[in-house]
Amino acid sequence: RIEELESELAIVKDTVLRKAAELENVRKRVQKERFQLREQVKAEAMQDFLPLNDDLLRTLDASKDSAVDENFLAGVEMVSNKFAEILAKHGIEKIDDTGVPFDVNLHDALLRQPAEDDKTPSDTVLQVLERGYRMGEKVIKHAKVIVSQ
Repeated sequence: RIEELESELAIVKDTVLRKAAELENVRKRVQKERFQLREQVKAEAMQDFLPLNDDLLRTLDASKDSAVDENFLAGVEMVSNKFAEILAKHGIEKIDDTGVPFDVNLHDALLRQPAEDDKTPSDTVLQVLERGYRMGEKVIKHAKVIVSQ
């Protein structure tokens, strides 16, 4: 009778340990899924604001060649800088490098053209027409680029 009870106790202990391990695995999976969902929602929300940032940067670039009120320009620069701080706070980085190899994971090639010099290898980003953005390893907007032939 004692051996039978000890055997039954061992089975119950094993079952409890397995259920505890299973519960721990479920807890970790739910925590991971919640984190991924939060990151996805953050990326989607930021995608809505990225065109605004691009417009601010284009405004600043265009104002360099024209006569614009200095106070207005200073205000636009302040807003643009604040926007850059918010993007950095959320881990969002620009994809706007030229002279780098074309990467289908980061870039959308809109045009292929010959490079200005013969030293530039084929499939090199010559010009960024529209900035891309990534959050960590996830690209949330591909850069639109011109690539060398």
